Amino acid sequence: MDGPDFFNQGDLIAVLTAQPLDRFLDYKAPEGGCVQGAYVEVPLGPRKVLGVVWGAGKGDFDISRVRSISRVLDVAPMGEDMRLFLQRVGDYTLTPLHAMLRLATRAPGLSDPPSMRKVYRRGKGEPDRQTDARRRVLATLDEYGGLAFTMGELGQMAGVTNSVIKGLVKQGVVREEDTPRDLPFMRLDPDYGGKELTADQAAGAAALQAGVRSGRYGTTLLRGVTGSGKTEVYLEAVAECLSKGRQALVLLPEIALTAEFLTRVEARFGAKPAEWHSGVTMTERRRTWKMVGEGGAQMVIGARSALFLPYRDLGLIVVDEEHDTSYKQEDGVLYNARDMAVLRASLCNARVVLASATPSLESWSNAEAGKYEKLELTSRYGAAVLPEMRAIDMRVEDLPRDRWISPSLKAAVDQRVERGEQALLFINRRGYAPVTICRACGHQVGCDHCDARMVEHRFLKRLVCHQCGETKPMPEVCPSCEVEGKLAPVGPGVERLAEEAAALWPDARQAVLSSDLFGSARALKEGIETIAAGGADIIIGTQLVAKGHNFPLLTLVGVIDADLGLQGSDLRAAERTFQLMRQVAGRAGRSEKPGQAMLQTFQPEHPVIRAILAGDELGFWRAEADERRFAGVPPFGRMAGIILSGGDVSQVFDLGNALARNAAALRAIGAEVYGPAPAPIARVRGRHRVRLLVKADKGAPLQAALAQWVGQFKLKGDLRLAVDIDPQNFY
Repeated sequence: MDGPDFFNQGDLIAVLTAQPLDRFLDYKAPEGGCVQGAYVEVPLGPRKVLGVVWGAGKGDFDISRVRSISRVLDVAPMGEDMRLFLQRVGDYTLTPLHAMLRLATRAPGLSDPPSMRKVYRRGKGEPDRQTDARRRVLATLDEYGGLAFTMGELGQMAGVTNSVIKGLVKQGVVREEDTPRDLPFMRLDPDYGGKELTADQAAGAAALQAGVRSGRYGTTLLRGVTGSGKTEVYLEAVAECLSKGRQALVLLPEIALTAEFLTRVEARFGAKPAEWHSGVTMTERRRTWKMVGEGGAQMVIGARSALFLPYRDLGLIVVDEEHDTSYKQEDGVLYNARDMAVLRASLCNARVVLASATPSLESWSNAEAGKYEKLELTSRYGAAVLPEMRAIDMRVEDLPRDRWISPSLKAAVDQRVERGEQALLFINRRGYAPVTICRACGHQVGCDHCDARMVEHRFLKRLVCHQCGETKPMPEVCPSCEVEGKLAPVGPGVERLAEEAAALWPDARQAVLSSDLFGSARALKEGIETIAAGGADIIIGTQLVAKGHNFPLLTLVGVIDADLGLQGSDLRAAERTFQLMRQVAGRAGRSEKPGQAMLQTFQPEHPVIRAILAGDELGFWRAEADERRFAGVPPFGRMAGIILSGGDVSQVFDLGNALARNAAALRAIGAEVYGPAPAPIARVRGRHRVRLLVKADKGAPLQAALAQWVGQFKLKGDLRLAVDIDPQNFY
């Protein structure tokens, strides 16, 4: 929407709000005027809501009824590139613009007036008398490592009243400070702590720095074997970006990686950057949001939503572990942060670095086609060498029933424990057992609200649904036949594997790494640090351990069920198995001692297993690309998932059938429609789910056709329809 950059008092302006309305709203500019992109507070009915000045108003109704903007917020206005970014992401994902704005304003207290405020940090010493409430306050402060809290935040997170905090303040155990709201972050020095790079790393860093210096958009796939020092290479690109006075964003796939990465950034630049993820307090989130817009934050380390912060001058985006599926947002606005990072950079003349040891097929094919530049680091840093890969053929192993660690793997672990080295046993299943079955009637204990089996979590003494989060105590009797004492776990999870390991190695120190066994990111960080310092002989972990952690003493990785990811019909099953196995294997031998990775498999001749063992990454990608190209599926074709849900299964199917029958808009672009069919997990949180899949040629105008197609139908009652462009999962 065109319009002048500045609107004088009384001018008619269009405001976008985050309210579920399908249009801009006209208001009059306030006293003193306002600029395009200004964040404003506007009256909407009896309420006041947050909005952004999008341009000149239409004036297509009674002007006398137009109300004035209540006030302009004291934050930096939204830049033109950000407004365009929100529009383009909305167009691509078929998301209404008001929902895009909500995603871009997810910081608390944006409309609060600037003022001095009191914040609370950990003081010195211990209280004269310990109570459970006081312990919770101090534990919360310690857990967040010196971050500031408001009284309300600290009370809520610790579950205490204000009087408990005030009592600790009087004793000096908690420190109360007056501080101006939202101070800039400490300046990062690009010349502070550069490391000496290998020739391989230096060449890669020089290429990335040249790209940043150009001031033009470009995307580089930085592919390097695990342990090759990719982080040090792209941090040199960050240094170049900072020296140019522009901002840098580093996206990480897992909050557990943040703490270790912050330490590396502080060592390189002399200060900590801003953070944006679920592990920081609301106070810090608001500070980051505001300082990013004002230029008071030079660098942000964040989760995928950090892409939607209001950067003043973004010059570099790094997507670390770019292949990771957690970059895909699976609810609300359905977007892939990797792809949207490329879009964001193209709109503000920034560079993108996609870093991975095992790139996604999409990024690999873009690099092969010349759309992305390509950099490769082929050797490990320092004395480290790549681990030896070996398969254990489970068809010939003599393994007792209800045991999962083969004799061959046990012998290898025995050797490591005797030598004072670490071994990792990996299984990609949380909990104790994936299924609980009644041996009397065969009933499998399922979730009351989903069509999913409940997973036993023995550490919690509960059954947990991994779809909706519902939990219930482990039953004594079968919910179906009511026979007592016949419920039994089937199959291994990480907790059951830990139980078996404890029996096999009773004298070894054991650590279990699984996301649901740690109450917070800080607790997880401490657990990882303890392991890295040699605090465990045997590590039992889920895919959490595959993501970038460095354990210097780890020399053996044993994969319990290498075939697990090869099951099912997911078009990315082979790719994901290949990536995960290579990433897990890469944890071994990252220091002076050589490493070994052993994969327990019933299918040693499977092409994916053979490619993993041979280290033939290029051969694997080419074969996988040929298969996908032949099938016309991503990245050589386009797909969209349509997810229908509702309380009445017949109404959901009726809508699905109506969609399938009235698909002329899709047939006009040569697209095919499959379904409707029940989703693999057909009921979640009590809502029945039905899916359709749309497949089209790569160049087809899919979004316009989809919008026309689904726009024919008005949803009634509790029926919901979601469009997932480029689906990553099919559950």
